[in-house]
Order: sequence, then structure tokens, then C-alpha cells
Amino acid sequence: MKEEEDEEGRRLSLSKLWREEEKEDMEKISSSSTEGGGGGGGGAKISSIFIYPIKSCRGISVPHAPLTPTGFRWDRQWLVVNQKGRAYTQRVEPKLALVEVDLPNEAFLEGWEPTKTSYMVIKAPGMDLLKVSLSKPPQIADGVSVWEWSGSALDEGDEASKWFTNYLGKSSRLVRFNAASERRPVDPVYAHGHSIMFSDQYPFMLLSQESLDALNKLLKEPVPINRFRPNILVDGCEPFSEDLWTEIKISQFSFQGVKLCSRCKVPTINQDTAIAGPEPNETLKKVRSDKVLRPNQKQQGKIYFGQNLVCKESLTEGKGKMVKVGDPIFVVQKVSSAAEAAA
Repeated sequence: MKEEEDEEGRRLSLSKLWREEEKEDMEKISSSSTEGGGGGGGGAKISSIFIYPIKSCRGISVPHAPLTPTGFRWDRQWLVVNQKGRAYTQRVEPKLALVEVDLPNEAFLEGWEPTKTSYMVIKAPGMDLLKVSLSKPPQIADGVSVWEWSGSALDEGDEASKWFTNYLGKSSRLVRFNAASERRPVDPVYAHGHSIMFSDQYPFMLLSQESLDALNKLLKEPVPINRFRPNILVDGCEPFSEDLWTEIKISQFSFQGVKLCSRCKVPTINQDTAIAGPEPNETLKKVRSDKVLRPNQKQQGKIYFGQNLVCKESLTEGKGKMVKVGDPIFVVQKVSSAAEAAA
């Protein structure tokens, strides 16, 4: 019992230390760039970019990615649904974690458009390869729903349906977001005028390597970044600095930090085995809950790890809208503590 109390005390002390140092940490980061996000040496930079073509399946690490009005191109453009059109996610189908998705390398080049011989290749343990044409399918699937949204989508056909049905052991179909006829707006309270495809809430989610490292110091078994499924991983900042970023520049593009990212069950699912356990969420509850980070705000019983973003320049299509690994992060505006951040 005493060992448990000591461990609890250590975690709470660390959490308190992180909160007290947030303001100082943020000043260190922003001091490496000039006011207003101009030049400046040092500071944080993008270390990885991740795209998740099929919601809840494995991501792809890419060196660069085109910006679109709904996030990085190809991100969460596809969805696996049940016979009623309702989305499957890892929360209820953890086996999706083992589904690998590959796209042609050229799919991440600016202005590239698929041809009749362009495919998304899907693999999973015990399954044959599935090739899905990147040319838009002709069939429409009505009544597709993910969380609060419902609408029509593009049905990828019987072969893909049979593949996912066999893999999951229940009736399934693979559908693609129908951008020509549908729009899925984000919560206008946090980011008016932005929309997504099949992402959970916002077009981008950013995390820092330092935040992951700080969490892993508290865990008996460290967890990899794939537990948290960010789009943008940065390094070169202090732990949890991203909590405070309300506006940053990546390359010449302005991103708004709209809301701390609340975490669900997915981080507890081992992405190599599809087996869930208690961590890291049990530890996050002790050091990253709203009770800890936002003690004077309305308590919602949530835990936070990462920052949701929208890109101010991504409301319209256009050339030259590409971010890449190595791009510096310039802090333009920030709050002084996580308690002041939107959540």
C-alpha cells in the first residue's frame, strides 16, 4: 500500500511540476522564433507526418503531405461500416489495428491524380491482398453514419465488402467519403467554417515527442506514438508545450490550435497485437485529466493528450499547399497554461 501511495505521490508531483513549468517552457520555445512567426533559429520542427487512409486502420508515415480543406490528402477518406452503414472503429473492432494500408508514393505529390491503374493496397494477417482502385467508384451507399454525422458515401464494391466481412467475421462494407455531394462540418463553437471527412473531430491532430517521452517515463512499459494516431509529430520543444499553442505557423501556413485532444479507449490498444490493456490511460487519468489540468473548469471526466488543429489556408484548394518533415514550428500565439486552453 505504501509503495502505491509513494507512486501516486510521485505522479501527482510530476503533474504539478509540468503545470508550473508550462509557461516557462512555452517562453523557451517562442524565444527561438521572431515575433509573429517569422524567422528564427532552433525550436520545434516536424519529425513525422502520418496519414490514416482508412479510419481506425494503420497509418502511413510520409515525408510530405498536401493540405486540403479537410486535412492532409487521403486522411480518413475511407471507412469500414456494418450492414446498417454505421462506422466500425477500433473501439469495438480492435482487429482494425492490424490492417495495413499502402498508397502509391506519388499519391503524396502535389497535384497528382489517380489513373485506372492506381490502387490502395490493403493487407491483414491471414488475408489475401486487397487492391482498391483509387478511381472513384460508381456506386452510392446511402445511410452511412459516423458519430453524429450521416449521409451518402461511395461504395467500394463487393470484393472489398467480402474481404472486410471475412476479416472481421461480420457483415462489412468499405466506403469512401463522397466529397462531391457531402460535407461534414467540425464543431462551429471551436472552429467555424471547417470540415472533415471521416476523422473523429478536426482536420489535424498534433503531438510532441517530448510529451510522449514524459508520459513513457511514468509507464512501466513505454508505448509508441502509434497508440495516439497523430497527423503531425513534432520535436524540439518542452513536454506538453503543444497544449498552449493557439496559433502556429508551419512553413508559410497558419494553423489554429482549437481544442485539447481528449482521448478515448484507442490508446489502450496495442497496435501490433490488437489487444487492449489499462495503460496508458490509467496513468493519463492521474496526470492529464481535466481535474488535474483544469481544476477550476467544468469537469467532464476527460483525459487530454495532444492538440487539435485547423489550417487557416486550407479552406480552399490551391497549389503549393504542402508541409514536410523538417518544417519548423513557429509559435505565433499561445496561452499561459492548459487551464486557459479550449477543451
